[in-house]
Amino acid sequence: MQMKPLGRIGISVSDMCLGTMTFGTQTSQAEAHRQMDMALDAGINFVDAAEMYPVNPVSKETVGLTEEILGNWNAANAARRGDYVLATKHSGEGFMHVRDGAPISDETIAEAVEGSLRRLKTDCIDLYQFHWPNRGSYMFRQNWGYDPSGGDRAAVIADMQACLEALQAQVDKGNIRAFGLSNESAWGTAQWLRLSEETGTPRVASIQNEYSLMCRLFDTDLAELCVYEDVGLLAFSPLAAGFLSGKYQGGAVPDGSRMSLVPGMGGRNSDRVLEAVAAYLDVANRHGLDPVHMALAWCRTRPFMGSVIFGATTEVQLAHILNGLDLELSQEVMDDIDAAHKAFPMPF
Repeated sequence: MQMKPLGRIGISVSDMCLGTMTFGTQTSQAEAHRQMDMALDAGINFVDAAEMYPVNPVSKETVGLTEEILGNWNAANAARRGDYVLATKHSGEGFMHVRDGAPISDETIAEAVEGSLRRLKTDCIDLYQFHWPNRGSYMFRQNWGYDPSGGDRAAVIADMQACLEALQAQVDKGNIRAFGLSNESAWGTAQWLRLSEETGTPRVASIQNEYSLMCRLFDTDLAELCVYEDVGLLAFSPLAAGFLSGKYQGGAVPDGSRMSLVPGMGGRNSDRVLEAVAAYLDVANRHGLDPVHMALAWCRTRPFMGSVIFGATTEVQLAHILNGLDLELSQEVMDDIDAAHKAFPMPF
């Protein structure tokens, strides 16, 4: 397990992070608590949540349940709370199950932070992230028709500055330690960085965007910015929502899988995706590698990677992932992965 600095704030995190978005729907509280124990025992010191979790599906009735489950673990394991870095997120504009879809603002931040603290049963959130920007995002397959031209730059900048000042108030209270972004762009990240430097408010420590062998938008715009500015990527969906395990090949839909609950897989499901997955499965097979282990190990090689956020619905899945933590890919494997990427550059 490698440890990586989280931005420039003096916090180090394991380069693998336990994602919790299924805690409360697909994953029961008892199993979620066992997963926490397993992950920490394996040397993982980073856990990621969000106030809107769990998902698969998202519903008004379950919003906040993931944080509550983690909070119950914290309460039962008070001596271990200091053993890991806890991250969660403020829901963005348009999510009607929280604050009637209000945008992230200086008026919502205090309320959202306090709510997460109560549910998580902790005194401080180590990394507090904005789930998506108010102005919209090209993430979640919106890149195919994304148009940023309708925004008001002055209003966007003013909103960012007000949010940073509100975050500083939370830091001063001891409620949060660090600030991160999610589903952001290069321009947006650059503006947050510039404003924090000008005002002395919290500096962006990380950015949580989708990244995997199947989704590599980060390579083209954010990679250079994040390397030079010490903003680590927290990669979500590194297994491409489970596609890279191979379990959906040939039209298979295992019972209890994400596809059985969300058939469209967030816009990922198509014949061209299965062809791309087949290319990566072939690489793994030719080199005698488990495809899950290969996909995660590849993510960990990327120069801008802060931590790879993986999810496991079951303890069996988590144990399987943990068994591959020591895998290092040869140059031959890396070359074959590059060839597959060139053949299938944007399957989503």
